[in-house]
Amino acid sequence: MTRTKLATLAGATFTAAAIPGIASAHPAIYHVMSFMAGAEHPLTGLDHILAMVAVGLWASLKGGKALWAWPAAFVGVMLVGGALGMAGIPMPLVEPGIAASIVVLGLLVASAAEVPVAIGAVLIGVFALFHGHAHGAEMPATGQAVHYALGFALATAALHGVGIAAGFASRGQVWRNVIRFGGAATAAAGAMFFLV
Repeated sequence: MTRTKLATLAGATFTAAAIPGIASAHPAIYHVMSFMAGAEHPLTGLDHILAMVAVGLWASLKGGKALWAWPAAFVGVMLVGGALGMAGIPMPLVEPGIAASIVVLGLLVASAAEVPVAIGAVLIGVFALFHGHAHGAEMPATGQAVHYALGFALATAALHGVGIAAGFASRGQVWRNVIRFGGAATAAAGAMFFLV
């Protein structure tokens, strides 16, 4: 057998052996793409960023169980809303609900509102339903639902973490006032969402 024929045969054998691997790699690519699309959604919408960071800031001002309960409530209920959106189940007033979440959460941070952890979790959960529905309804047609949901859940948790970290980094009274001012600015930005 000549060298050229041997190289051709080796190339064909390698290609034939690689095809199943290539074919099975496509679902992995779709999973990664779906995860990235899900993670991108909360990180590219100012409305989502403001609300989710505000949850972290408010939790840091409250401290204690709120540090984990409020972000967990948001992410958990957001996943329920996301499932509704992915399933095409309509939900009224999603955009006004998202805008209201920014205003209310901003005011809660601005006033450093003291509420029981359970009440705060319920309020946060109501807002999370709207955010989740928006995420789910905007899932790409080629998206893998579980990976997409995992992406937006982790991005949301990261935004909560940013708020909590900012709260912890600013423990003095001056910084606490800066955070509260940030809450007021967030509420004002939320009011603007009602106008657009």
